[in-house]
Amino acid sequence: MSRIPRMLLLLAAGLLLVAVRLPLWRVSLVAPQYPEGLGMVIDAHTVRGAKENDLGNINALNHYIGMKAIDPTAIPELRVMPWVIVGLAVFAAGGALVGRRKVAIAWLASFAALGAVGLWDFWKWEYTYGHDLDMVHAIIKVPGMTYQPPLIGSKQLLNFTATSWPASGTYVLALAFLLGVSALVVTRWMGPVATSKPARAAGASRVAVA
Repeated sequence: MSRIPRMLLLLAAGLLLVAVRLPLWRVSLVAPQYPEGLGMVIDAHTVRGAKENDLGNINALNHYIGMKAIDPTAIPELRVMPWVIVGLAVFAAGGALVGRRKVAIAWLASFAALGAVGLWDFWKWEYTYGHDLDMVHAIIKVPGMTYQPPLIGSKQLLNFTATSWPASGTYVLALAFLLGVSALVVTRWMGPVATSKPARAAGASRVAVA
């Protein structure tokens, strides 16, 4: 790999480290009694309210429908996710230093696989919270009703409109992935150019000798 693809991989590694400090996902709830909305922000290492008391208010509402409280300390993925992102950053930096196209491909494949697993795990987390209800102690009981928020987009849950969208950290992760793809494209594009120069030089030298 030439200098430009290596620089792209190094930039991707830096973006991954930035993403660890940014919110990855946002879920908001809007209802007539909460016109200003309640929000939940998912970071790489924790889940918090968009505003100071939002998470506590969401947990209080969840209690009425028999949903268990959202406790960041009880979510093991939040202890692993920061290290996964940092590991991908180190992998990208290593690929830039080694300068091998196969290493860059392996990094992109790992990135894509971990991203898919992360989205599936988030969906499963939402599914579990929305379906595993304590109907014995629930104050509001609607037969057949589940409360899984959408992975992406909006969904009506009783009188609440739940909306879920990626946050800035996810967009930074996507940009890092695109930089990795660009590094491979540039490497493939520059490969023939790089090999043709010596060939032309060799041809010119043969002509000169002749």
